[in-house]
Amino acid sequence: MKNINELSKSEASEQILKKEFNKALKDEEFIKLVNKLGVTEDVASRYTSKLEMTVQNLKNCSNCKALEECKNSVNGCVLYPVKDENLLRFDYVACKYKKKFLNEEKLKPVVFEEPDAIRNARMADIDLNDKRRAHVIKWVKNFYNEYKTNKHLKGCYLHGSFGSGKSYILSALINELAKSGAKCVIIYYPLMLSILKESFNDDFDIKMNSIRTADILLIDDIGAETVTGWSRDEILGTILQYRMDQNLPTFFTSNLTIDELKVHLSNTKNTVDFVKSERIIERVRQLTEDLELISENKRK
Repeated sequence: MKNINELSKSEASEQILKKEFNKALKDEEFIKLVNKLGVTEDVASRYTSKLEMTVQNLKNCSNCKALEECKNSVNGCVLYPVKDENLLRFDYVACKYKKKFLNEEKLKPVVFEEPDAIRNARMADIDLNDKRRAHVIKWVKNFYNEYKTNKHLKGCYLHGSFGSGKSYILSALINELAKSGAKCVIIYYPLMLSILKESFNDDFDIKMNSIRTADILLIDDIGAETVTGWSRDEILGTILQYRMDQNLPTFFTSNLTIDELKVHLSNTKNTVDFVKSERIIERVRQLTEDLELISENKRK
């Protein structure tokens, strides 16, 4: 028998793989996995370390009670082999807790927003005591009920006093609609512009497309941003044109009336352009009903 120094590199590698495989065969769960895959020992021995990882992942899962307890290297996933002719392919497969988590995440709106209050807003928690909000709350309830049968309703441009609950009320509506499977996006407009600007060389197109094509979109606090030709014409104009063409429900909140927004959008750093501003405003009018909310400051 040749010693290790007399073997070719390939022969030496095969012997090492075989030795590691034979050690792994001491584990009954490892044997069961190999038998289940229906591959020869020669094939299985090439993947000993990955198969051992699968066995360990499955052992971890056997006593796991929640995603937070996961001990696997990829949270909520098992590195699992699939036979592909005479080879094995390994993929990360989500456990039942991970699948549940992912399904729940699908029913949440994408939020380009900072406050947790917006993410967790619920229609059941809207303050009904202030009668000055009654007309807006009625409009929101009607939209919620009608959206079940008509996915192409007009949204609203909700403007009014600072801290009156504009963002909370519309976010609560959108969070509820997301639970029914609608693809919803809530964007705090100044923050969204910053995110898009920073993602030019990364995933700009993905982010922009998710905003533009959302089933329901809330543009929160428009009018609070610094206006540039790029943000007005290339970003906002592109988003609104698509949504107008596809008749997709679009919502806005602002401290400015629509006429005040027109003036705001006309002023960039170096120019005043009412023609381009008017184009944006016409799209806003096409997409929304104009609502005003004057109420006490809820942020006090």
